[in-house]
Amino acid sequence: MKVLDSVRVLEIGGLGPGPFCAMHLADLGADVISVVRPGPANGTTGSLLNRGKRSVFADLKTEEGRRLVLDLVRDADALIEGMRPGVMERLGLGPEECLGVNPRLVYGRMTGWGQSGPLAPRAGHDTNYAAVSGALWGCSPADARPVSPFAVLGDIGGGALYLMTGLLSGIVQARATGRGTVVDAAIVDGAAHMLNLMLSARQSGLVADARGHSVHDSAPFYDTYVCADGGHITVGALEPQFYALLLDTLGLKDAADFAGAQWDKAAWPARRARLATLFLTQPRAHWQALLEPTDACFGAVLSPVEAAEHPHMRARGVYTERGGVLQATPAPRFDGEAYAPGDVCAPGAHTQAGAVWRPRSAP
Repeated sequence: MKVLDSVRVLEIGGLGPGPFCAMHLADLGADVISVVRPGPANGTTGSLLNRGKRSVFADLKTEEGRRLVLDLVRDADALIEGMRPGVMERLGLGPEECLGVNPRLVYGRMTGWGQSGPLAPRAGHDTNYAAVSGALWGCSPADARPVSPFAVLGDIGGGALYLMTGLLSGIVQARATGRGTVVDAAIVDGAAHMLNLMLSARQSGLVADARGHSVHDSAPFYDTYVCADGGHITVGALEPQFYALLLDTLGLKDAADFAGAQWDKAAWPARRARLATLFLTQPRAHWQALLEPTDACFGAVLSPVEAAEHPHMRARGVYTERGGVLQATPAPRFDGEAYAPGDVCAPGAHTQAGAVWRPRSAP
């Protein structure tokens, strides 16, 4: 048994955060049926985001496709859709119709801008939502252009994971009260909400309103550095005991550049320059061997392929490769157990077998 074995989720196939959310739910045991439109764009291969799901073809513009969705809705716990506002209503599959056949349904709406507001009808992608939410602002040194990590900041962090929170919260309510709900999961909302830790740091002066003046983009002990081989490393020795250990391990404990208070901002530029010069003298592997076994708050910057081979990640089985496809395994863990990833299906692979829910386990 997995933690979400009793949950049924109907996904109206789309792009990005909606399918990721459905995959995550399937990873944790939910029965997920994805309804996708037939066509050449779907091809015959399976996206990693189809992991653990079943997939059926249906054209929602037809009465047959509409009936298929409503039949599945009758016994579903949640529905995920990622259309622009108003599209599902025009198809006759909006919240009113779906909750009409299943009042306990949690109807999840995944968009970038939300269901209301001036930008609601506009197109966009991860980087646009992250930018307008304020989340992209701090994603670079002050003298460089902000660049969002691909799909992570907006689509996944601000989108899919907030949609999942909304769906599971709604399911808890529905099981307690018999009443469903409509979840408006907007990437701009979630990405902004994730900034509350940073805004808390702003209250204490750790984050400034001008780029290049905050602890994360100006402190020498919380920065990214280039190594002799072109690789990168990070240090994050914020606390005084970790900072002292970092200097000691690097042989800088008695260096004149580092005499004086850790938080003397006037000394930061010279200290950063000294560390930058030092880290350029050796390749990344040297600094890993020196600093990784300590509490100096160190991390090498690894590509996903490199991360899959790191001893810590290997020991925890964080990555796996199946059918030549590198993928991260389900998270989080429950009672120390990491769930195995499900099979990846091709779009529409279960059409012939029919769209039928598996027997529901006890909630």
